[in-house]
Amino acid sequence: MAGFVAHPAFLFVVLLVGFIAAVALGGFVRRRIRELSAEEREDFNVVQTATLTLLALLIGFCLSMAVGRYDTRKTLEEAEANAIGTEYARADLAGAPVDSRIKSLLIDYARLRAAYYRASDRARMTQIGMETAALQTRLWDLAKQVAKAQPTPIGGIVVTGMNDVLNSQDYSEAARINHIPLGAWFLLIAIGGFACVVQGYGARGALRKGWLITILPVTVSLSVALIADIDSPQSGIIRVQPQNLSRLLLSLGA
Repeated sequence: MAGFVAHPAFLFVVLLVGFIAAVALGGFVRRRIRELSAEEREDFNVVQTATLTLLALLIGFCLSMAVGRYDTRKTLEEAEANAIGTEYARADLAGAPVDSRIKSLLIDYARLRAAYYRASDRARMTQIGMETAALQTRLWDLAKQVAKAQPTPIGGIVVTGMNDVLNSQDYSEAARINHIPLGAWFLLIAIGGFACVVQGYGARGALRKGWLITILPVTVSLSVALIADIDSPQSGIIRVQPQNLSRLLLSLGA
């Protein structure tokens, strides 16, 4: 299920076909099994309204969760750029020749992090992740050299800044893999399908044969696909761009 919702375009097509089939199923049940009587129509309208209201609430709830996670990823990208920039400035306190090595590696590190945000291929992301881990090890080794050479508050500032750089990447990665719970996806899709069945069962007159019968499947499919797109940091259209990291690289002359 997680891999299914990670591809919004494919999710939209599958849900659209499935929801249209659900509408057709409702119409089949009405025609072949049991038709609504005039007395039952009023009660059915109450059930239909309640179902659509519940579906709207679920869509709003899931959209709110997705947008909240998106905002968190944006905030952490900004914090990561700030941490790298701060440590770049603090590297001057380390003294030559360590300061130039730290600055050079920090620029390479910022490039890798920006490339990671832009990457959409899983193999490319894995490669960047390995390179990032290796670069983090080298940066921490340099921070340890500074701490040993300058066991003073000045050396501690450099080490603390480097620790912030490494931690910021962990926070960003944790936010990237934090998605809407699968239970919420199951419930949303199930209620959407049931709402389409109810619509097909209760359709009357021209609505039964017209294109209006597809409005609910299309709107629900689009809504769910939008939520999945926002909730998919690497495979969706709506993604967090490394604007702050790019701005940092420009300011550092990289």
